[in-house]
Amino acid sequence: MKNWSVLKLNKDKAKEISASFDVPPIIAMLLDIRGITSEESIYQFLSDDNELIDPYLMTDMEKAVNRINKALNDGEKICIYGDYDADGVTSTALLYSYLDGVGADVMYYIPSRDSEGYGLNTCAIDKINEYEVKLIITVDNGVSAILEIDYANELGIDTVITDHHRTPAVLPNAVAVVNPHRPDCDYPFKELSGVGVVFKLLMALEDENLDVDLLLKKYSDITAMGTIGDIVSLTGENRIIVKYGLQSINNLERLGIKELLDDAGLKGNKISAGRLSFTLVPRINACGRLGLSEKSVKLLLTEDAAVAKEIAAELGEDNRLRQDIEREILEKIKSYIQDNPTIKAQRIIVISGENWHAGVIGIVASRLKEIYGKPVIVITWDENGAKGSGRSIKGFSLIDAITSCSDLLSHFGGHPMAAGLSLDKENINEFTIRINQYAKGLGKMPLPVLEIDCKLNPSALSVDMAQQLTALEPFGAGNPTPLFGLYNMTLKSIIPIGGGKHLRLVFTRGDTTIEALMFGTAKDDFPYIMGDVLDLAVTIDVNVYNGKTTLSIILRDIKFTSQKMDKIIESLWDFEALVRGEDINDIQRQSLLPIRDEFASVFRFLRQHDGWHYSASVLYTRLNNTKLTYGKLMTILYAMSELSLIELKENSGKMLIKLLPFEGKVDLQSAEIIKKLVK
Repeated sequence: MKNWSVLKLNKDKAKEISASFDVPPIIAMLLDIRGITSEESIYQFLSDDNELIDPYLMTDMEKAVNRINKALNDGEKICIYGDYDADGVTSTALLYSYLDGVGADVMYYIPSRDSEGYGLNTCAIDKINEYEVKLIITVDNGVSAILEIDYANELGIDTVITDHHRTPAVLPNAVAVVNPHRPDCDYPFKELSGVGVVFKLLMALEDENLDVDLLLKKYSDITAMGTIGDIVSLTGENRIIVKYGLQSINNLERLGIKELLDDAGLKGNKISAGRLSFTLVPRINACGRLGLSEKSVKLLLTEDAAVAKEIAAELGEDNRLRQDIEREILEKIKSYIQDNPTIKAQRIIVISGENWHAGVIGIVASRLKEIYGKPVIVITWDENGAKGSGRSIKGFSLIDAITSCSDLLSHFGGHPMAAGLSLDKENINEFTIRINQYAKGLGKMPLPVLEIDCKLNPSALSVDMAQQLTALEPFGAGNPTPLFGLYNMTLKSIIPIGGGKHLRLVFTRGDTTIEALMFGTAKDDFPYIMGDVLDLAVTIDVNVYNGKTTLSIILRDIKFTSQKMDKIIESLWDFEALVRGEDINDIQRQSLLPIRDEFASVFRFLRQHDGWHYSASVLYTRLNNTKLTYGKLMTILYAMSELSLIELKENSGKMLIKLLPFEGKVDLQSAEIIKKLVK
C-alpha cells in the first residue's frame, strides 16, 4: 500500500527543452521531471559519446598506478582482494583479466560470506602471505580496514585500496586509497560502483596508450553488470559504461555471459538493464550468498565453452537453491508475524530467527519491506552471535537509525536505504526497542510512496511514444523506467492469459480504449470488477511479434480513483499506535472507535460476500461508508477476530477473512482492542 505522488513538471521548461534540442515532448517532459535541464547535462544525457572523466582527478590514483607498475616491472606477486556480491565479483574479474593480460603474476582472493564476512581480515592476509604476495589490491572494499592493513604492512605486504563506500574519519595506512568519496577527492562524479572505480584504475594504468573505445569494448560488459548489480545511479559515467556494456552483452561477446543468458532462457532476447538486474545479477550473487563466489569469477574469465556452460548451469542451480532458502525464511517470518500481529505495527520491523542463512536475509528484508511498507531488519543468530540486514523506505535513513544503537553492535555499516550489522544475541531485544524509540523520536514516519512521472491522457499512448523513450535508456537506479498515471479509467474486461497466471485488462476513458497486462495476478486474486473506475500506474514498451509492432502497456499498480491513499495510511498509523499501546489523543481515539451500526454494516458486508480475500484497502472502499475511517475498519476486524466472529489472516498484503459460526448476542465492548479505546 503506497501513496501515489505525481512528480513536479515545469511545462514551460519542457517546451523550451523540446524546441532547443529537437526532442519529442515526452522526452523533454521527463528530462525536466528528472532535473536534467541545463544545456550541458541534457547533451551528456542524450549523447552517445564516451567522454569519460580523467581518472587522475581521483586522489591517490597516481600513487596506485606507480605501485602497480612497480609490481609489474619487478615481477612481484599481486593479490586482488574482492568481495562476494556482484560488484565485488565483477571488480575481481575485471582487474584480474586486465593484469593477467599485461603479464602480471596475479591471483585473487574472495572471503567467505559465512566464515569471514565482508572485507579484509588477518586470517586471509596470512593465507595470502603464504603465496609470497607483495601487493594486495582491494576492490569494492578496504577503506575501513585500518587494523588489517597495518597487519599487512607488518608482514611486508603493500596495499592499494580501490573502494566506493563512505570513508571513515581516519583512512588506512595504505600506499594508495582510491575512492571518489574521500573528502579530499575532487573527482566530480561520486556515484561509481566498486567495479566502476576499478575501470577508472584501468584507464589510468593504460596512461598514454589509453584507447577508451577499446577499453569499453573489452571490459564494459563486466563493468556494466557490477554497476547494475550494486544499484548505483545510472547517470554520468555509469550511464556511459552501462550503455556500452549492454551493447556488448547483447552481442554475446563474452562466453561466460552468453552461457549465463542461455541457462536463464534469455537466448535471443534483448537484454536491458532491468532484465539484467532481475536475471543475470541474481545468478552472479547467488553463489556468493551460498559461499562460492569464485565460480562467478571463473565464469567471467573462462574462454572454454564447456567450462562456461558447466559453471552457468551451476549458477542457475545455486540461484534456484537461493530462492528456495529465501522463500522458506520468508514464509516462516510471515507466519510468525501472522501469529504475533503487534510486530507489523512497529515503526521498524525487527525479526530474528536461529540459523537463517545469512546470505539471503537482505533479500528477505527487501521482500518484507514491500509487503509492510516500512523499514525491516532481519537478524539471524547462532552460537557465534547474530548478524542482521535491513532495507528501508525513501525518507528514512536506516544507517542513522542503526548508528543510534551503535553501543549494542559489534559491527555495522551501510547507507540510508540498506544496512548490515552484527551484535550479540542477548542484545537483539534491546536493539529492537531502541531502534523503534529512535524512530518514534523523529515524529511521523515517511509515507511509502509510488512516484508517478506524470499523468497522461490514455489517447497519448502510442508505439511512437514507446520507441521515443529508448533515448532515455538505460533505465535503473537514478533513472527509473518512466511510470505514467492514467486516471479515471473504467474497467471493461478481465481476460485470463498465460494459463490463468496473468491478466489482460481492457479499460476505457471517453472515446479511448486500451489494453494493459497485469503479470502474476490470477483472475480470482484480482479484486476489481467491470465498471470500477480506477487509476493505473503503467509502463510502456514496444512488442514485436511475427514482424508486427504493437504497444505493450504493463500495469504496475492500480487503485480506486476515489481512494486517498495518504489518508488511508495515516489512519492505519493511528491504529498501529493503538496496537503498540501508545498514548493517542481524543481525535485519534474517536477516529478509531466504532459504533454498533458500523460493526453491523461491516459484518453484513462480509456475510454477503462470504468473507474476504483481497486487500483491506479494497474492502474499505467497497464498504462505501464515509464515516468509517480505515483505522476504524481495522479496529472492527481485530475486535471481530478477538470475539471469534471471524478468522482473520493477512498474507502478502491480502486480508483473508473467514466467517465463524456463533450463537446469541456478542458483547462487542468486551474486545480488548475496544477496551483500549474506551476510557
